[in-house]
Amino acid sequence: KGQTLTHVFKEMGLPLKSMRQLMVVPGARKDMSRIGPGKELAFELNAKGELKTLRFDRDEGTRIELMLENGKASEKIIQREVAQEVAIASGIIEKSFSYDAKRAGLTTSSINKLADVFKYDIDFVADLNDGDTFHVVYEDQWREGQRMRNGAVLAARIVTRGKTYTAYRFTKNGQAEYFDQNGQPLKKVLMRIPIEYGRLSSSFGMRNHPVLGRMRMHKGVDYAARTGTPIMAAGDGRVSYVGWKNGYGRTVVLDHGQGRSTLYGHMSAFGKYKMGARVNQGVTIGYVGASGLATGPHLHYEFHVNKVQVNPLKVTMPKPQPLAGAQLAAFKAAIAPSIAKMDSMERGLQLAKR
Repeated sequence: KGQTLTHVFKEMGLPLKSMRQLMVVPGARKDMSRIGPGKELAFELNAKGELKTLRFDRDEGTRIELMLENGKASEKIIQREVAQEVAIASGIIEKSFSYDAKRAGLTTSSINKLADVFKYDIDFVADLNDGDTFHVVYEDQWREGQRMRNGAVLAARIVTRGKTYTAYRFTKNGQAEYFDQNGQPLKKVLMRIPIEYGRLSSSFGMRNHPVLGRMRMHKGVDYAARTGTPIMAAGDGRVSYVGWKNGYGRTVVLDHGQGRSTLYGHMSAFGKYKMGARVNQGVTIGYVGASGLATGPHLHYEFHVNKVQVNPLKVTMPKPQPLAGAQLAAFKAAIAPSIAKMDSMERGLQLAKR
């Protein structure tokens, strides 16, 4: 970060004249100006230590070779095919979902994608236990025989506490969304957990207050997380309060309509939204902190129905409209191959348990 191509040429002991000669090639100046942090550069030098070729990737599928010979520059563009393959991963949780999913072949990126897909129903830290099973159908991206990354999650099935959760990717009205096996959207009107990286540290109900030292009703749930962790709006709504609120410290309250509202307390800082502003589900409304009566950085999250606090981990979340008619028929046909793959994986796991 902060380094320029000029710095790199100097570190390589190459004259800036060579860089200027390469920039004469049509399009080369634009491509070279896009070289940023993390970009890999390859330098081919002749026997005299002079620059012969500079190679770098314009993007994942395009490699640029800029060549110098007798002071004349030329360009070669090489197309590198990026292939999408469908892969499967399956396993039984023995240590943790993250550990066992990686052992099954998923990357950290895919694990985060799964947590995002199921975030309305499953807390991947608190809800998953030893013996629970998972099956995932996903895209694998390869280039020239090398695996680049896991792509989109196409389908997933998680069995925890005897209950099965499913997710299938389907394009509806030009937008990719996730649905359960019956065509019900996984995306709820309101999130159950409005923070991506956090640990449930205090549940809803009576407890001994960590600061006041006496029994007191805890009317929300707490998620311990690092200071500065983004806090998301649990759903579309209007900012009805933003400011300091007694023991809650820096607090934001969102009104979601139909008697539902959510409260987010102990923030270290607010997002960009002011009172009265409309917000969309998932936008950052603030950051985890320890303002107010708090012993450490965490999010205090409350769910209100008709001005009464209810347990956000147990309340039935409102659901959007499911797929129907021709869309449902197309969805059923599209997910059939993924269901077959996961059924096969399930049978294999059951045999392994015996």
